[in-house]
Amino acid sequence: MEHRDSPPPGNTPPRTAFEDIPSQRETLFRNVLAYQPVNEQEAADKQVILNCLKTQPDCFDRSALAHMACSIWTVDPAKTKTLMVYHNIYDSWSWIGGHADGQCDLAAVALRELEEETGISDARLAPCGIYSLEVLTVDGHVKRGEYVGSHLHLNVTYLAIASPSEPLRIKPDENSGVKWVALDEVVGISTEPWIAERIYRKLIDKLPSIDLSTG
Repeated sequence: MEHRDSPPPGNTPPRTAFEDIPSQRETLFRNVLAYQPVNEQEAADKQVILNCLKTQPDCFDRSALAHMACSIWTVDPAKTKTLMVYHNIYDSWSWIGGHADGQCDLAAVALRELEEETGISDARLAPCGIYSLEVLTVDGHVKRGEYVGSHLHLNVTYLAIASPSEPLRIKPDENSGVKWVALDEVVGISTEPWIAERIYRKLIDKLPSIDLSTG
């Protein structure tokens, strides 16, 4: 006997865009899908990230060649400076971030990385949601005595607000310096030209249009 809720023949419901995506990834997938790219770099990288979220079961595991990561662009309430760390591996003043390592709530991961790398524990996320998207190349390097092969970070960036008066500390196995940097000095202190010009400048340029209030 046909179940009363079964669709009539020929009226099979259409497949949804999320049908083949594990349920725990749907929120992130939807948020990335809804994000409006600000330039060609973001438009191209958004499609790469969406495709990996939809088709690569292991993309939240750092063992994958291309895996999910997050960054957190942290500014003071006046939007005049950002918090940066001197990254040991990249040998440059850098933004803050880390790997998903199996977690799909990348906003929570980003806040955790901020506290671990800088000591900032009282930051809040801006209400804009995802702040930027990037596919970042990572050259092979040695970390904690072991070689890590070249790979890609499928990066989701969030915007956070914190007080410059909050105490700072380094995380010795990750960085050797933490400081607030005036926005007009950020590009100049980075020794990574592509990141400085393509990413940091983008993050700085879009900041004036972002409302940091919570309502």
